[in-house]
Amino acid sequence: MAKKKTTTTKKKITPKKASLVVSKKNKIILGSLLILFSMALFFSFVSFYFTWQDDQSLLSEFANRNEQAKNLLNKFGASVSHFFVYKGFGVASIILTILVCITGLHLFLSLDKKGLLKKWIWGLIFMIWISIALGFLADTKPLLGGLIGYEMNDFLKDYTGNIGVVLMLLFGLIFILVRFFHFTPEGMAHFFKKKTSSIKSELQSTSKEATDAIRDVQESIKKTEKETPVVLDTYTHKKDIPPLKKEKIVLDDFEVTVPAEEETTDELAMEVEEIVEEQEETDNIANKLVEDFGEFDPTLELGHYKFPTIELLDQHGVTGGITINQEELEENKNKIVDTLKNYKIGISQIKATIGPTVTLYEIVPEAGVRISKIKNLEDDIALSLAALGIRIIAPIPGKGTIGIEVPNKNSTIVSMRSVIASSKFQKAEMELPIAFGKTISNETFVVDLAKMPHLLMAGATGQGKSVGLNAVLTSLLYKKHPAEVKFILVDPKKVELSIYNKIERHFLAKLPDSEEAIITDNAKVINTLNSLCIEMDNRYELLKHAQVRNLKEYNVKFKSRKLNPNDGHKFLPYIVLVIDEFADLIMTAGKEVETPIARLAQLARAIGIHLIIATQRPSVNVITGIIKANFPARIAFRVTSKIDSRTILDAQGADQLIGRGDMLFTQGNDVTRIQCAFVDTPEVAKITEYIGSQRAYPNAYELPEYSGEDSGTSIDNNISERDILFRDAAEVIVTAQQGSASLIQRKLKLGYNRAGRIVDQLEAAGIVGPFEGSKARQVLVPDFVALDELLNNERS
Repeated sequence: MAKKKTTTTKKKITPKKASLVVSKKNKIILGSLLILFSMALFFSFVSFYFTWQDDQSLLSEFANRNEQAKNLLNKFGASVSHFFVYKGFGVASIILTILVCITGLHLFLSLDKKGLLKKWIWGLIFMIWISIALGFLADTKPLLGGLIGYEMNDFLKDYTGNIGVVLMLLFGLIFILVRFFHFTPEGMAHFFKKKTSSIKSELQSTSKEATDAIRDVQESIKKTEKETPVVLDTYTHKKDIPPLKKEKIVLDDFEVTVPAEEETTDELAMEVEEIVEEQEETDNIANKLVEDFGEFDPTLELGHYKFPTIELLDQHGVTGGITINQEELEENKNKIVDTLKNYKIGISQIKATIGPTVTLYEIVPEAGVRISKIKNLEDDIALSLAALGIRIIAPIPGKGTIGIEVPNKNSTIVSMRSVIASSKFQKAEMELPIAFGKTISNETFVVDLAKMPHLLMAGATGQGKSVGLNAVLTSLLYKKHPAEVKFILVDPKKVELSIYNKIERHFLAKLPDSEEAIITDNAKVINTLNSLCIEMDNRYELLKHAQVRNLKEYNVKFKSRKLNPNDGHKFLPYIVLVIDEFADLIMTAGKEVETPIARLAQLARAIGIHLIIATQRPSVNVITGIIKANFPARIAFRVTSKIDSRTILDAQGADQLIGRGDMLFTQGNDVTRIQCAFVDTPEVAKITEYIGSQRAYPNAYELPEYSGEDSGTSIDNNISERDILFRDAAEVIVTAQQGSASLIQRKLKLGYNRAGRIVDQLEAAGIVGPFEGSKARQVLVPDFVALDELLNNERS
C-alpha cells in the first residue's frame, strides 16, 4: 500500500512542475511587451516635466475622448506619469523604467533569472534614496523628489532636523557603496595601485629594444664616472652632465682660470655600436613585425646601417688641451691695467679665462667708473696689446664684470673629433643636434636646429663659412639615421658640397628625374624651392588630417600605428635645405628665389623643413627684412666692416673677430663667441665614403614634381597616352570642384608623381585650369553631364 501511495504522489507532483514552465514563444512575447512598456513609461516620465501644468486639468477627464493631453503618450502618459512621478518618486522613477526593461530583456533573450530579484531590490533602494535626497535638496520643488520623497523628508526633518537628514543620507550612500559596489578603503587603494602599475607596464612595453640597449650602456658609463655636483646645462638642459673642471692659477694676486679638456666618449660610441650589431644579428625583423606588431620603426629598411665611427675624424692640433703661456697672461694683464690707469680708470679686480683662441679678461672697475668710458677705449687697449682685434663686452650678461676678449698669440685648433666625442654632444637629447665648436670657456657648444628653426650664416671670403657648413652636416650625420633626416644641398660654386654625392641614396633629396642630387644650376634651384613649397603644403595637409600640430607629434602618432598608410600617411623625415652662396642666387634669380625662401622661412618650421643659408655679402639687398625676421639664429664669421656686422647680427663685434673659424652666434638674445670646429675635406670624404659603402635606399628621397608655368604640353593631350585612371580622377575633381594632386592622391591612393601627371593631363583636356602656386587649380567643368560632353567631343 505504501508503494502505491508513493507512485501516486509522484504522478501528482510532475504535472505541477510542468505547469509553471513558460514556453519560449510566450517569453519572447512577454519580454517584448515589457521592453516596449518600459519605453512608453520613459517617454511619459520625460515628457511629464514639460507638459504637467497643461495636463493637470485633464487628469479627472480621462474618459472624455474630446480632450487631448500634451504628453507624448497623451492621456495615458499624463495619468501614468502623474501617478509615478508626482505622487511617487519624482526623477528617480526613471529607475523603474530601467528595471522593467531589464526584466523584459531577461524574458526576450531567455537569460537566467538568477540575480533579477536582486536588481529589483537594489533598484527600489536607489529610487527611495534618490527621492529623499532630491526632496531634501529641492524641498520647494516636490516634482524632483515626488510626494514620497517630499513627505518622507518632511517627516524626518520634524524628528531629526536638517543635520539628521544629511547624516541619514550619508549613511544610505555608504550602505549602497559598500553592499552594491563592494567599496572598501583597501579596495580603493588596491584599485589605484593596480591602475598605476598597469600604466607603467604599458609604457615600458612600448619602449624600443635598441633604446634600452643604449640606455644600459649610458647607465654603466655613469656608474664609472666620478661623482660630480649636478647642474643644469645651458645648451642641452640636461641635469646629468657634470660641469667642466677648471684649474685656477694665481699669478701675483691675479686669478687665471684654465678650463680642462672635456671628457670624450670614444668608448661610448664603440660599445653602443657593438651592442646594436649583436642585436641586429639575433633579431629577425620580419618575424618581429608579424608577431609583435609593435611600434613602427622607420629605420627597419636600413636596419643594418652603421653610424660613422669617431676614428674617421682626425685629432688636429695638440691633444693635451690648452697650452698656458704665463708670461703672455701677465703681460696682457699689466698692459690692460696700465692703459686704464692712464685714463684714470681704477680696477678693483681682474681675472682671466683661457679659451682655445681667445682669452677673456674679466675686470671689476672701482666705484663711480662709467661703463661707456671703458667701452670707448677699445682701440686704445688694442693698440697697447698689439692684438689683431679685441672685443669689449660691457657688461657681461649675468655677471657684474666687464669682459675684454684678447686673441691668443698661439691659438689651439678645435678639432671636430673632440667636439663629436664630447659628453655633451653624445648625450644631447635633441631632434637635430649641431655641435658648432667650443666657447671661450672651452665648453662644447651644442644647439638644436629644430628649435632655431632656421640658420643664417655670413662672413667674408676665407673666414670659415664652408667649414661651418661641413661641421653642421657632420654633426647630423653622426647623430641621425638616413630615415630621419634628408638634405637638399645647393652649391652655386659647384665644388664645396660635391663631396656629399656619395651619400645621395642615404641622406639626399632631389627632384624626380634629376640627374644630380647636388644642385648647381640656378634654374633648378628655383624649381627645387617651389617643389619644397609643395612638399610643405602636402605635409600640412597630412598634419591637418592627423589632427596634430607639428612633425614630432605626427611621427609619434604614425609610429604608434594610429595613422593609416592607405590614407596617404607615411613617416616624414626632417628636411634640411643648405644654400652655400645665397648672394649669387639673389643676383641671378631675385624674387623667384626670395619668394619661396620667405614662404619656407615663415611656415616650414612646424613640418620639419629647416633652412641654412650662407653668404659672403651680408648686405641689405641680399639679407632682406623678410629673411632676417624669420632667421632668428645667426652666425657671423669675420666681416670687413661694422655695417656688415650690424646687418647680420644687429650688433657690432663681427668686424673684430680674428678669422679662421672665429665666430659669433646669436639666437635672438645674447651673443656667444665660439671657435668653430675644424673638419677638413679628407675627413668629410672618409665619412661619406663610409656611409656610401653601406646598403642604401633604391633612390634618393624624391621631392614633389614641379613643372613651372608651362605645365600641360601637347603630349599630355594625347588620348592614347592618358593614364588608366584619367576618367576616375576627372570624376573626383568634378565632384569636389577642387583641382589638386593631393586630392587625387587621397581618393585614388596614388603616388604624388602619378597624380601630378594626371593633373597635367586634366589641364591639357580643359578640365582644370593652369597652375596657381599653392592654391588649388580652378575646375572648368561644372558637372558630370558637361564632363561626358567634353570627353565625347574629344573622341569624335
